[in-house]
Amino acid sequence: MIRISKFKEKIATNLLKIEAVFLRPEEPFTWASGIKSPVYCDNRLTLTAPEVRKEIENSIADTIRDFFPDAEVLMGTATAGIAHAAIAAHIMDLPMGYVRSGAKDHGRTNRIEGRLEKGQKTVVIEDLISTGGSCIDAVQALRDAGAEVLGVVSIMTYGMKKGIDRMEEAGIECVSLTDFDTVASIAAKQGYISENDIDRLIAFRDNPSDESWIEG
Repeated sequence: MIRISKFKEKIATNLLKIEAVFLRPEEPFTWASGIKSPVYCDNRLTLTAPEVRKEIENSIADTIRDFFPDAEVLMGTATAGIAHAAIAAHIMDLPMGYVRSGAKDHGRTNRIEGRLEKGQKTVVIEDLISTGGSCIDAVQALRDAGAEVLGVVSIMTYGMKKGIDRMEEAGIECVSLTDFDTVASIAAKQGYISENDIDRLIAFRDNPSDESWIEG
């Protein structure tokens, strides 16, 4: 299950303001997979915008308190979730670590960095959820290490069916600060895109491999 936080409009507005989310339905971006996309999301830009960063990290902390009050440690996903996990953990006075995309090939060959006790109640911090693959992989690594993963908090989710289905199949509860639909709605209200573009964006969200949305 992927739920959306009470901060969704405020966070969406901030992401648009600093162009961490950039909407360009008339001139689509091309993903590494070759899929044409009307949206480009780079939440790393939030780290260089102090006021937006403050809003996001406080919202992450408040969301954890609301949905996962028993959290004992925060674990960021590599690499984009690491800084957000560190700042939120500082706000909440909780320990923090992160999950590598793969085990190191030297030293102690760690996959998980930072101390993690078996049975420790853990919340994963992710910057963006699309198809959910990297997030699910991190959760599984933590479960394999003996953690009790309470859930995931992400800054934004595209709300793609594939991602939602995969998260549910893996038994992962996720709360996102904002989502693609909210971003599209606010972008139209503020004149970033036209009202007619919302349907095109949602058509992309519902089926990214079908590029008929490009024609409008």
